[in-house]
Amino acid sequence: MKDIFSNFRGNLFGGITAGIVALPLALAFGVQSGLGPDAGLYGAIFIGFFASLFGGTNTQISGPTAPMTAVSMVVIAGIIAANNGSVEQALPYILLVFLMAGIFQIVLGLVGVGKYIKYIPYPVVSGFMTAIGVIILITQVLPLVGYYAKDDVAFINEFKPQAEEVLLDKILKDEAGEGILVLEDFKETVRRAESISEEEILAEAVTLAKAESSGVIGAVKSAPRAFSNINWLELILALLTIAIIYGFKRITTVVPSTLVALLVVSCGAYFLKLEYLPIEQIPGGFPMPNLSMFSEFSFGQISPYVFTALTLSFLGAIDSLLTSVVADNMTKTKHKPNKELIGQGIGNSFAALFGGIPGAGATIRTVVNINSGGTTKLSGMVAALFLLVVLLALGPVASQIPAAVLAGILITVGIGVMDYRGLKAIPNMPKSEIAIMLVVLLLSVFWNLVYAVGIGLIMASLIFMKKIGDASASKSKIVPLLDADELSMSWNDEINFPKTLKEEVFIKRLEGPLFFGNTSDFQELAGSIPETATHLVIRMGKVPYMDQSGLYAMEEILLRLSQKGVTTLIVGLQSQPRIMMENIDIIPDLVAKECIFKTFNTAMIYINENVKDIVS
Repeated sequence: MKDIFSNFRGNLFGGITAGIVALPLALAFGVQSGLGPDAGLYGAIFIGFFASLFGGTNTQISGPTAPMTAVSMVVIAGIIAANNGSVEQALPYILLVFLMAGIFQIVLGLVGVGKYIKYIPYPVVSGFMTAIGVIILITQVLPLVGYYAKDDVAFINEFKPQAEEVLLDKILKDEAGEGILVLEDFKETVRRAESISEEEILAEAVTLAKAESSGVIGAVKSAPRAFSNINWLELILALLTIAIIYGFKRITTVVPSTLVALLVVSCGAYFLKLEYLPIEQIPGGFPMPNLSMFSEFSFGQISPYVFTALTLSFLGAIDSLLTSVVADNMTKTKHKPNKELIGQGIGNSFAALFGGIPGAGATIRTVVNINSGGTTKLSGMVAALFLLVVLLALGPVASQIPAAVLAGILITVGIGVMDYRGLKAIPNMPKSEIAIMLVVLLLSVFWNLVYAVGIGLIMASLIFMKKIGDASASKSKIVPLLDADELSMSWNDEINFPKTLKEEVFIKRLEGPLFFGNTSDFQELAGSIPETATHLVIRMGKVPYMDQSGLYAMEEILLRLSQKGVTTLIVGLQSQPRIMMENIDIIPDLVAKECIFKTFNTAMIYINENVKDIVS
């Protein structure tokens, strides 16, 4: 605790500065998620405070980030669609998924997964990050030009027949739940249908119209309508925001350009009394826990989202630990990955309980904190408390921010989050890695972020295993004893064995792990041993690992050789493969213990003493 409060002044200034940077982004990410700006602020407050308090990276600032918000947006849209387009009805399930993601992160930290996150293949990360940028850019095209489906009367009217169908379906479901048989009491159904007001139909049509224009596909479909109904004031405000963000950076980086753009454009639009579209109302007062998720809990309804929650937790883990590495490089410290995951999980769990969107370690905010003097966990906690003060004191004021300003901010976020280093490297990358990157990119943008990452990981794993298998097979050879060209052993000179044994003794060298990716090549090589062979020497000094597939392939080969009367000698057998072979009695049933040698020279002595020339 004493270390946390050391360098109090630096941590105070670093935290406040990071909080200032976080404010416009939290509002923007909340709007993008679909839950509103208050959800972004709540996420920044609770994740920022508790991830700093319990995490394993002293200078990390956490909160909603572009990748986490993009995935959350997909989750939110999917659950809302599954709940008849009602945000209120879907909210408990949405928050429950976010809570599950936080709990999963805690579990990942407790079981020690943090140290393995670094093995995520770069093409998967690159394709995903670029997809996040593309998704943000496409989905912000409509707000950029001031088009919102909820305000397009002609578009909404197209959905009135479908809205009536949805409302009628609700009546039928309600009657089924009440035990009313429609065919026996059709008058009751008609009575309820006639009681549907025009306002209810309109509200349902608005919900359907918003759903139709949401996401990447919805934005693409709605683009022609949007461009034919451009709100020039909104477009000018958004473009002015973008220009200030990029232009102010050329003047100074001491003051965050995003905040400058937010204040300048918002104040200008407000005091000039321009008729702009403001963001959604931010509730005043301290955030209260949303416990409806527990009263509405139904495992049947939430079970389809378990995998989504797990993926969200993994994404948050990757996002956070990558930022932790950046912090380590800047501060010359060493973060604790598993503790960081526990802290992020606790933060995301609290955020879900209070209605906030999930988040992770934020690179830009962390860098700002460090450059401004932050050195301990106190800086992250100060940043969160600063945002809480803003919420309590300036909530009504923040509600006057133009929606176009947040659209402009998100446009710059989308441009900045893409992995340009990976894109520039495409001409020099292996075709397999380009394929992984493009598959993840395209599937993420036009299908599903969660599944795209999973498919990318599977592709990367299969390609990696093939490469390892090919490499191991290319280095594995079967040669006659006389022709063996050991790299560091001139055993022909050390052991004076009879040259007449060259047709009886063969040697097989294995390099690398013996696993399911190269067992077929291993078996083919073993099948190339001629009928004249009486002894086979298997060099396993460079085989550190053997899996179950490799073990059974070895057993099959040794059994086949034993039936042919070939004696197998093993040289340099390491501990893990030996334990595996002893567990299923390959040793001593197929390879006698006296035929296992530590060095090649001792094996040659055995051959020299025991092998007889049978081929003249």
